[in-house]
Amino acid sequence: MTGADHWTLSGNAKRHTGYWAEEFTAPYQAFTEAGFEVVVATPGGVKPPVDLGSLAPAANGGEKGAEEVAEIIKNAAPLDNPIALSDAKLADYVAVFYPGGHGPMEDLAVNKDSAALLVETLDSGKPLALVCHGPAAILATAENGPSPFAGYRLTAFSDAEERLGGLADQAKWLLEDRLIELGADYQCGAPFEPFVQADRNLHTGQNPASAAPLAAAVLDAL
Repeated sequence: MTGADHWTLSGNAKRHTGYWAEEFTAPYQAFTEAGFEVVVATPGGVKPPVDLGSLAPAANGGEKGAEEVAEIIKNAAPLDNPIALSDAKLADYVAVFYPGGHGPMEDLAVNKDSAALLVETLDSGKPLALVCHGPAAILATAENGPSPFAGYRLTAFSDAEERLGGLADQAKWLLEDRLIELGADYQCGAPFEPFVQADRNLHTGQNPASAAPLAAAVLDAL
């Protein structure tokens, strides 16, 4: 998960962000209810910050949904005890899942420890899942040459969704564009509707609404 509480926009303006609540809570519930232990890893082992906008009733289908999401986060012990990404050993886990939010655009997109874990997981055949802006982490795998993710069919938060969210014109770069430049076979569905792609052991979801279906796909793979 991201450890960044801001996203640097054009003109070096900093927008508060973090992880998007639903993209943690929906998979967390699905995995724990299926009997799996969840371990959170972040750059430097810092506690992942939640995007406060993702806690609002408008982002959770109303007041009741917002209360449920806040309660899950409050009681999710792994969020309070993250390990450092550099200490995350793939052999200890059966799958790897990256929530989104704009935070990954700031830190995971350039994080070498994350890149190494992504490549190792892809090569291992274990389920690897990334949702919304989580696939920004894939960009770090192309720092020293072609990315092993080139040619993979995947999805992520679309340029259209970024425009509808009002941030496209302020962003230094857009995720869909960068993934295409990297060589990925980028696909997307309708804005803010669930859309999931699977290519070999790589599973991706387009937006927050895709988090629960993506978690279900990972459980099916397991």
